[in-house]
Amino acid sequence: MSEVNEVVIVHGGGDIVTDVATKLGHPPRFVTSPKGFRSRYTDRETVEIFCMVMAGKINKQIVSTLQRNGVNALGLSGLDGRLVRAQRKNQIVIINEQGRRMLLEGDYSGTIDFVDEGLLTLLLENGYLPVISSLAISEKAEPLNVDGDRMAANIASAIEANNLILLTDVEGVLINNKPVAKLSYNEAKDLLNEIGPGMVTKLYAALEALERGVDEVCIASGLLENAVKKAISHENGTVLRK
Repeated sequence: MSEVNEVVIVHGGGDIVTDVATKLGHPPRFVTSPKGFRSRYTDRETVEIFCMVMAGKINKQIVSTLQRNGVNALGLSGLDGRLVRAQRKNQIVIINEQGRRMLLEGDYSGTIDFVDEGLLTLLLENGYLPVISSLAISEKAEPLNVDGDRMAANIASAIEANNLILLTDVEGVLINNKPVAKLSYNEAKDLLNEIGPGMVTKLYAALEALERGVDEVCIASGLLENAVKKAISHENGTVLRK
């Protein structure tokens, strides 16, 4: 008898958002936080484009692909049913090109503080595969841009998932340009100040998930055939356990 897994998909889509925003005459601005996080500065127009592309175009493309393959997928964002709630940052501190701290206002990004696991459990128990775009809702019901990896970590811990798989475009966590098969919690934490901006957010998300009860996190390449299956069987990526 084959094992049946309950799955939730959380997706981003920043490259497509960038392409659409540029075509609409509102090219992105990327900023770096004092902790080394690289993110998109999300003003009001940008968050509207985010909603259109993430919750519309990308989410529905994923859902339709899964439906064509016999998977009963259901598309959501964190806005729907107030599924994922976040505190709007309003102001963000960045490091400018001269290496100095600078305050930016008018931002529509957020820090997640609640996930409605009851809604997700209801969907899973009734045979749906939730596909969630990385948008959250503020206390004032505003759409907020949130990091997809951090959102996945919050959702994984909320539903008490056994495994969290963070897909990327490299073979896992690289040390001296070589992929590492396994990392302990402490080893991963020690890497935070050494790893590049492309991976640091995934490491933070992995550590958050482990701290909140997820048994295992795998940071793996999404470019391989059967990438998820290989990540679960530890044939793809870097496995982190506490």
